[in-house]
Amino acid sequence: MKADPRLGEVIRQTGRRRPNFERRDPFDALVRAVISQQLSTKAADTIRGRVLALMPRLSPEALLALPVADLRAAGLSGQKVAYLRDLSERVADGRLDLHSLRDLTDEEVIEVIVAVKGFGRWTAQMFLMFCLHRPDVLPTGDLGIVKGFQQVLAMKRRPSIRTMERAAKAWQPYRSIACWYLWRAQE
Repeated sequence: MKADPRLGEVIRQTGRRRPNFERRDPFDALVRAVISQQLSTKAADTIRGRVLALMPRLSPEALLALPVADLRAAGLSGQKVAYLRDLSERVADGRLDLHSLRDLTDEEVIEVIVAVKGFGRWTAQMFLMFCLHRPDVLPTGDLGIVKGFQQVLAMKRRPSIRTMERAAKAWQPYRSIACWYLWRAQE
């Protein structure tokens, strides 16, 4: 709040609620990311519930054992099924060791995650924030973050990435926490 009075005002307005970065299983977190791509939270939760109901426990092996038709019937697009299968294959055969990601730098984690079909930088950054609990992530490609910056900086137009990065320097090394407040500002 002292480092940036504009963000400090957002923090005051949110009642100083604290971010809830709960512990998540890394595989589950990435499955959720695929399912929720371009969907409302409610729709994603419904489809995720249907997918989970198809297996005794979520695991790469259980997902790979499911027929594609069953996953499609649960509400997944053919493309999302392909993404989940690629993720599951990589984890099952050891090409992607999700637990070793904790030992990598943020950029190394991003590089590993984006190698999986269907995953981009935004997904990797959300994984860093919400699964690995990295404190200094700035997802400038997130629409809520862009709108939060626009609101905090009192701009009529969307800010550029460079503008956001410059403004967020004051928040280092806690940009993930600042982003949580930017999202709250949109509520």
